[in-house]
Amino acid sequence: MSTPSPSTVDADAPTWPAEFAERYRAAGHWRGETFGAMLRERAAAHPDRIAIVDPAGGPDGGRRAWTYGELDRRADRLAAGLTARGIGRGDRVVVQLPNTAEFFEVVFALFRIGALPVFALPAHRESEIAYFCSFAEAVAYVIPAEHGGYDYRTLAAVVCAKAPTVRHVLVAGRDAGAFESLADLPAEPVTLSEPAPDALAFLQLSGGSTGTPKLIPRTHDDYIYSLRGSNELCGVTEESVYLCVLPAAHNFPLSSPGTLGTLYAGGRVVLCPSPSPDTAFPLIERERVTITGLVPPLALVWTEAATRTAHDLSSLDVLLVGGAKFSEEAARRVAPALGCTLQQVFGMAEGLVNYTRLDDPAETIVTTQGRPISADDEIRIVDDEDQDLPVGTTGHLLTRGPYTIRGYWRAPEHNRRSFTEDGFYRTGDLVRLTESGHLVVEGRAKDQINRGGEKIAAEEVENHLLAHPAVHDANVVAEPDPYLGERTCAYVILRADAEPVKASALKAFVRGRGLAAYKVPDRVVFTDAFPKTGVGKVSKKDLRAAPAA
Repeated sequence: MSTPSPSTVDADAPTWPAEFAERYRAAGHWRGETFGAMLRERAAAHPDRIAIVDPAGGPDGGRRAWTYGELDRRADRLAAGLTARGIGRGDRVVVQLPNTAEFFEVVFALFRIGALPVFALPAHRESEIAYFCSFAEAVAYVIPAEHGGYDYRTLAAVVCAKAPTVRHVLVAGRDAGAFESLADLPAEPVTLSEPAPDALAFLQLSGGSTGTPKLIPRTHDDYIYSLRGSNELCGVTEESVYLCVLPAAHNFPLSSPGTLGTLYAGGRVVLCPSPSPDTAFPLIERERVTITGLVPPLALVWTEAATRTAHDLSSLDVLLVGGAKFSEEAARRVAPALGCTLQQVFGMAEGLVNYTRLDDPAETIVTTQGRPISADDEIRIVDDEDQDLPVGTTGHLLTRGPYTIRGYWRAPEHNRRSFTEDGFYRTGDLVRLTESGHLVVEGRAKDQINRGGEKIAAEEVENHLLAHPAVHDANVVAEPDPYLGERTCAYVILRADAEPVKASALKAFVRGRGLAAYKVPDRVVFTDAFPKTGVGKVSKKDLRAAPAA
């Protein structure tokens, strides 16, 4: 059992000024809930209701289902085991698990302790994970033994050598190798004090345009409000069955309304081990899935496959598409092909989330990216001098509100650039506002590539390219792609005295440095010089405008 503890504010994470916090509490946005208490309440009310379905998580590779009561007990026991190993309140734990039931067991155990999950994706490799562990000063790292043909135990050995704060590597799998099996940790539950609702719950990764991702601090209060608001707009109830298709740690499938929103409502979460229609469609039929979320490239694949499938998809009521802009023509295909309502989502892990409404006119649903969750989401669309622009004019999107952060974790210099003096977050998105209050995304001002919903910082990839002995300079930009939305193109100047190198060799070099596969440049173009601006800077605008090969 948990007992309340005094409110604590993490000095590393800028928070809301007192007058804003009071306003959000008075409006009923922040209700003093925590994730640990939320699960406890659902388990007490409906202990035998199925919470999590892991279709391939059983001992024989078959279906595994956990009730709310079982998930609650597992979280308690694992929390006790983690506490016995010295993991406590405020400690950071990098969690890199695929779509398995253990993901939820781990994160709710950490919520119970007040330790902070740092959510990493299965695709991250040595470069990213070593940085996350070092920067966050993580005390533990949670991994699968293997996933997708990749051995994460080998990765963990390398990471531990680079990040000395990591004292524990916990492995979800039958063979932990040199590390400790997650299955050996659970112990008899112990009494733990409940974290304060305004305390940090976890750290997410930004998809920012700088060379290293920033950590996004989310509190119990603010994130649970976004779940509750998302549930209301998406019609999520205790009868809902949400299919988690995208990586579970990603903000979109976590909260829009996602797995945590579904658990908040008392519904059922079904974990999908692969986004392929061959895997997902049978699950929709068997589990009677009612709602799911996809990035645009996957939505295109699904709409094409739906016209040929023999599986019954009639239970699917709502398909959310977000993570990147969904083109109008592709959006028009969803309802005829899948027989469900499309709901466009435009948001960011830093906070603001917009949805088209279920009862919006069809034209609004296919041509806009929605309206904010909250009446207290403040939106400004400004020009390059921060002057407000009239409705219908494209400009930079600024926002603040009850679930939009006021600063990144341990990043004071970056915060000065990313937030205005009065607390508005500079999203980096270029948008216009319609007369109905819906946003239409027109592009981004930040130097960032959105490859099928995965955000790639150009500077990070450039740094890896520049490590090659034959590379003099490199600039990475986005190119339009009919399937991914955008792909990466690396423009490279070779050293004059270097041996010739092929594009394939440069890609292999970057991949070999431990970079996630989706960050490896899709195209490499060798050039003698880069276009320059009037003040001598490289003009990435001109590089982006160059015709694709």
